[in-house]
Amino acid sequence: MRNNKLQLQQLNEKLAQLTVLQHVNVPPIGWIKAIRKGIGMSMEQLGKKLSITKQGVMDIEKREKEGAVTIKSMQELAKALDLKFVYGFVPYAGSLEQMIENRALEIATKIVERTSTTMKLEDQANSKERIENAIKERASEIINKTPKILWD
Repeated sequence: MRNNKLQLQQLNEKLAQLTVLQHVNVPPIGWIKAIRKGIGMSMEQLGKKLSITKQGVMDIEKREKEGAVTIKSMQELAKALDLKFVYGFVPYAGSLEQMIENRALEIATKIVERTSTTMKLEDQANSKERIENAIKERASEIINKTPKILWD
């Protein structure tokens, strides 16, 4: 078994907490500007809390909207707005384990299909069921023995 299984489980638990957020859309004007306007704070007032100018606030809001703001800037802004900045990742597959399994199945399918094609050419074709079982077995081997090849 992989020696990082415990670490993977712990990461999955943390990431699972973020899955509820995967459907939250960023406001079209960006979070900073939306929150600032929502609480009735001017750019000057926010700038004063951050020790920057109104133009500096405008620049940060623009960078956030463009996706070019730094995590550090977001943390500082959150603090100035009396908020907590949170960021994370949500696997499309649902969990890191499922992501690994999907990739292993993809690789195993390529390997088994290559072998199956060769056997078919030699008039030794396998049944669909045998091929599916071989794919599952190979995927399991890949997951348990050589996880680094998953990402090549």
